[in-house]
Amino acid sequence: MNVDIVVIGGGPAGLAAALSAYRAGAQQVVILERDFELGGILPQCIHDGFGNFVFGEMLTGPEYAQRYIEEIEKTGISVMLNSMVVDLDSDKKVTVVNPEEGVVTMKAKAVILAMGCRERTRSQILIPGERPSGIYTAGVAQRFINMEGLLPGKKVVVLGSGDVGLIMARRFSLEGGDVEGVYEILPRAGGLTRNVVQCLEDYGIPLHVSHTIVDIKGKERVEGVTVAQVDERFKPVPGTERYIPCDTVLLSVGLIPENELSRKATIEMDLTTGGPVVDESMETSVPGIFACGNVVHVHDLVDDVSQAAEVAGKGAAACVKGTVERRDTVVSVKKGRNVSYVVPQIIRGHPKEDIVFYLRVKEIEKNVKVIISSQGEVVKEKKERIVKPPEMVKVQMEKAVLENVNEELHFDVIRLGE
Repeated sequence: MNVDIVVIGGGPAGLAAALSAYRAGAQQVVILERDFELGGILPQCIHDGFGNFVFGEMLTGPEYAQRYIEEIEKTGISVMLNSMVVDLDSDKKVTVVNPEEGVVTMKAKAVILAMGCRERTRSQILIPGERPSGIYTAGVAQRFINMEGLLPGKKVVVLGSGDVGLIMARRFSLEGGDVEGVYEILPRAGGLTRNVVQCLEDYGIPLHVSHTIVDIKGKERVEGVTVAQVDERFKPVPGTERYIPCDTVLLSVGLIPENELSRKATIEMDLTTGGPVVDESMETSVPGIFACGNVVHVHDLVDDVSQAAEVAGKGAAACVKGTVERRDTVVSVKKGRNVSYVVPQIIRGHPKEDIVFYLRVKEIEKNVKVIISSQGEVVKEKKERIVKPPEMVKVQMEKAVLENVNEELHFDVIRLGE
């Protein structure tokens, strides 16, 4: 089966990328989705807060997904549901399995990776204690309540303060559950400030930073947990232990970009983001394979996912049409003071549009400016009142400025006045 573009994943990134590629002139675009419906994680996110930047209004997750699905249905884009991609190689050959057609091999001119991310589990963070039922990741609990109509517990302790965990603390409260508290091993919340306020403070749910679970009790079902304060090395502080009776432990301890297929295709990975190294068109180190959304790095907002995916779609369409123009030398993007990572990591082409760079900081700082420089000369500055690790910083660079950059591009976050 020969096609122009294969999009792996039918979540917000895959939908936006496929639509963008089709509108940019790609004729044969196929979306491969392993679930029984499109939308990815969005159908179970029934709270609002989606679409403010893309659609100019606040939508629920299902509403946001439906907007894209309706646009997809107006096009010639093909969709294969219940289809699991089991292999991808550097020649852009995709092997997919589904119940109707069995094993199908597709040869694509371009591939867009949009597999999203997955949650860390108990085994990955090595919580000691017994192994009873009643321990869930926040996303699983969200699916149980919002899609299956099942309440997985009534007396809940939340470990980790990621956004889904904060939202689910509120959700359990709305369903009549008793959320004893949210415990975070870091000295700060891991989610967006707005979620801390709207999901915890507005509902009287306490947040305990620099705390973790050191033991879980229960034979068949969780009966309680022991929490303790941690020091600067994240080691439990003796004498601070406290036992909490509960029947459910909810884990919100981080997300991991889903990149098993990326590694099979021998794509260069960024150890900091956990995703592929990409250029300004979201193309990876393997020519013709693009990546977008949470498979590249974990985003805060679905709007950002969709906007980055549109860039990948346009890039894939240009690749298929053979209209890509390369620079003589690759520009490397370097992270400097108080910068954890920057995406994209390289610039290989001549941008036809302005480029949005996404970065995260290492530490909270107030009254700063993001300075982008090349060969010691500042080419862009952006002031920020406050920067926090959980909250993405976006910097839009004009294409005319980037056209004149031929060396490394450095990103630093500097306090005002320094």
